[in-house]
Amino acid sequence: MLFAFHGRATRNFLSLLVLMQFILFVDRVNLAAAATVMQKDLGLSNIALGIAFSAFNYAYAPFQLVGGWFADRFGARRTLTVCGVAWSITTIVTGAVSGLVSLFAVRFALGMGEGATLPAATRALSNWTSLASRGTAIGITHAAGRVGAGAAAPIVAFLIIWFSWRFSFVALGTLSTVWAMLWWRYFHEDPRQHPDITSTELTALSAADPGRKIAYGPVPWRRLVPRMAPLMIIYFCQGWTGWLYVTWMPSLFQKNYGLDLKKSSLFFGAMLICAMIAELIGGVLTDYLLHRTRSVQIARSLQIAVSWTLVVMALMPAILVHDLFVGLAGFTLALFFLGMAGSPLWAATMDIAPAYAGSASALMNAAGAVAGILSPVAFAWILTRTGSWTLPFAVSAVSCCSPLS
Repeated sequence: MLFAFHGRATRNFLSLLVLMQFILFVDRVNLAAAATVMQKDLGLSNIALGIAFSAFNYAYAPFQLVGGWFADRFGARRTLTVCGVAWSITTIVTGAVSGLVSLFAVRFALGMGEGATLPAATRALSNWTSLASRGTAIGITHAAGRVGAGAAAPIVAFLIIWFSWRFSFVALGTLSTVWAMLWWRYFHEDPRQHPDITSTELTALSAADPGRKIAYGPVPWRRLVPRMAPLMIIYFCQGWTGWLYVTWMPSLFQKNYGLDLKKSSLFFGAMLICAMIAELIGGVLTDYLLHRTRSVQIARSLQIAVSWTLVVMALMPAILVHDLFVGLAGFTLALFFLGMAGSPLWAATMDIAPAYAGSASALMNAAGAVAGILSPVAFAWILTRTGSWTLPFAVSAVSCCSPLS
């Protein structure tokens, strides 16, 4: 079978990771969804809001490495349970902020909790998937994150309209607590030790990887970092554009195209649903290419290069033409093709270091988080200097062209 998630234990495992990714991105994007209302209520300038957006990544980047190391050393069960509790507390406390300092502090703390998450989830996927299904596994779980990011805007808008922006953070933070309890109760580090797993499921999981070992120990950083360096550079460029979408895009729709909160939230949600489809297609496609060509370079590298070329082509009309339809189409297509590149990138971390997938993916994602520190502030600076909401995406186009050259 193409994918191993056809039994009860593996379906439950996948469902938990899908739910995790959904909640993860709702908690990450909720600030962007509430930004316009919060900016007015707290008296924040564009620069101050950009600094608040970037605060998440100041912690998110280094805690990628902490989380990857912890997951490889002690397992994904402990790591992700602690992370879930951290999302819950910090998201709830966001509802009590009074200005830039307190907002920066809670977003920094949220970055600590979420920073360890994706490396630990990748470690879990490495244990529960075969080589032939890694791209699809990444595509399914990461697509759920896109759904969460897309759903965050209308959910937060609804909660703000009916209650308040402060209540929206309390409600969303409570959901994280529920997930953490479910993960601790049901997840097993080694599939072979799960009480509900069947021999058929285990056969499917190990079919392409008969020598699979579930082991923990010191991470060989000296050998791992040089091997991951090219992916780190690529993911920095990927992250530069991706973080602009989850931080500034709702405000761009409102300020550049004159949409109200409801319409901008719906457009933003629809855009991220398209990105969800792209993540899923990208994961299935990279596994298909690997199956047909037996070439990891074609399945991973070529797919990324083609996707990035299409990103640049889609961004250009959105940057140059001030029109709602052109802008919506261009930005949506650019995010779609950016999503197509995501799954092969994450699958490559498991290809390079399957025994240390947590640390390998942490190195790559940390580079993307560094881009997340820089790009929201750069966006605000360019916006303040030029007054253009679309010109900052020119840097995105250049960042996608640089590795391709």
